[in-house]
Amino acid sequence: MMTNIKFGTDGWRAIVNQDFNPQNVEIVTKAIAKYVFDNFGIYKKILIGYDPRNMADKFSRQCAEILAELGFNVLYGKKVVPTPVLAYNAKIKDACAIMFTASHNPPEYLGIKFIPDYAGPATSDITDEIVSNLGAEFTSKSHGSVKEFDFAPAYFEHIKSLIDFEKIRNLNKNIVFDGLYSATIGYFDRLLSDEEIKFNSIHMRHDVNFGGGMPEPKPQFLGDLIDLVKKTPDSAGFANDGDGDRFGVINENGEYVTPNEIIAILLLHLKKHKNMDGCLVKTVGASLLLDKIAEKCGVEVIETAVGFKHVGEAMRKFNPVIGGEESGGLSIRGHIPEKDGILANLLVLEAMAYENKTLVELQNEVSKLAGCKFYNDRVDLKLNSREEIEKIIDKFKNTEDFADMKIIKKDFKDGVKLYLEDNASWVLVRPSGTEPLLRIYFESDSPEKIERFKN
Repeated sequence: MMTNIKFGTDGWRAIVNQDFNPQNVEIVTKAIAKYVFDNFGIYKKILIGYDPRNMADKFSRQCAEILAELGFNVLYGKKVVPTPVLAYNAKIKDACAIMFTASHNPPEYLGIKFIPDYAGPATSDITDEIVSNLGAEFTSKSHGSVKEFDFAPAYFEHIKSLIDFEKIRNLNKNIVFDGLYSATIGYFDRLLSDEEIKFNSIHMRHDVNFGGGMPEPKPQFLGDLIDLVKKTPDSAGFANDGDGDRFGVINENGEYVTPNEIIAILLLHLKKHKNMDGCLVKTVGASLLLDKIAEKCGVEVIETAVGFKHVGEAMRKFNPVIGGEESGGLSIRGHIPEKDGILANLLVLEAMAYENKTLVELQNEVSKLAGCKFYNDRVDLKLNSREEIEKIIDKFKNTEDFADMKIIKKDFKDGVKLYLEDNASWVLVRPSGTEPLLRIYFESDSPEKIERFKN
């Protein structure tokens, strides 16, 4: 019997041994199989990978065997693999891929993420078609196979063509890597080791409970990394989330560097040192800092709805220098339209090496160039119904001022975004894609203004 299979912005996620069970995995696998067959035929290769979560290896193996029985040829990961590594292999092999991960969700969750052959997140039309296949029977007359495969070598070779490791080797800084029990153990550290780049590391084993914390590279889960950076002179810290598509960076003072600042630093770096041309892709929830830095670089800004599937789609269309989102995902031209936390961390090291500057210095330069430092906050408002959410959004759509400031522009691509008259503040009100929540984002050039907005 099919129970509670709901596809969110990044696939289907549920609690292991509750809704995430063998029956539902079979239903979702067959729905994906039907999608691949209907759109590409039985000879389309399917790659399967899994992160270190509880039962991810077992359920991914079940999925591989079902697909082979249905007639598909499957390449199955020999070991834990980060999402961007699997996605890159989908691109070069012109294959579809299925990743068993729940990304940064709590440890009891597992998920199935479908990656089409363009190697970015599946767009809504694709996931809608998969959802419409749920429960449909699918058979074919072919006989498929499952072959174990190592997805790392091709990815490593590609990353070595994108990153100047020699520059990083000559960077006179201490690098600290928090494995955070995640999928990037054996990948980020391996790339550094292969290139004889010295680093310290912690939490370098896979653990289904992620050390009792959360597999999310945010300051509240990076306490050990922050402590170690503070104790190690002239050092910067790096981490990734559970499946390696998000990044977390700690500067020399032991402070979290926001993804907005990282994207700005990297835009400047890629323009100046890599001579990249093109636009910047950002979400409607990302900072004005990015618009101001893009303007200084003479770079056009393409803004999308919140969520990397929208960023990835725009990256495929516009081929930007960089595409990123405020929650810690980015990718660049010449890579894949999927967020890659390994690449992000390496690019930060490369930017520091080219400029021969600390992260703190790079942050200060970005603020100076923008003319101010930006502050962000978010409030999640739990409501009882969609009607309540719509009512509040309508109220914001029709208002002419906010917190005693005039509204100079409104944007409706994802909820409603109000730009305020000081040219440094905005408020975004949008519904969550997965639950009856209203997310309210604030940005301004002072923490005091943010507090005023929240009241």
